[in-house]
Amino acid sequence: MEALLAEYLPILVFFGLCLVIGLALLVAPFVVAYKNPDPEKLSAYECGFNAFDDARMKFDVRFYLVAILFIIFDLEVAFLFPWAATFGDLGLFGFWSMMVFLGVLTIGFIYEWKKGALEWD
Repeated sequence: MEALLAEYLPILVFFGLCLVIGLALLVAPFVVAYKNPDPEKLSAYECGFNAFDDARMKFDVRFYLVAILFIIFDLEVAFLFPWAATFGDLGLFGFWSMMVFLGVLTIGFIYEWKKGALEWD
């Protein structure tokens, strides 16, 4: 029985640590935050315009552009996790194929940056 409890002790310590960190992260903003709300901070904000305006009003397409670019680059970066998990088994071919992938990703990012797609005026 004592050996079984000794095996579960690291899990209990992990859950205790998670609980302490989680509670600290929940309480810290209320203790540390600067409390000076104004009407602009308290207003509802959605996609760059007021949420309760006319539904047929025109708005800037850059919101969609930024969202699409985020999804594209976020999904490409998500490919790094399975590659990193199997890095030892892939060998030199796996390494260089990921370097080509990252090179294409970097060139695409630089292209979008130079075109001004990430600028917000």
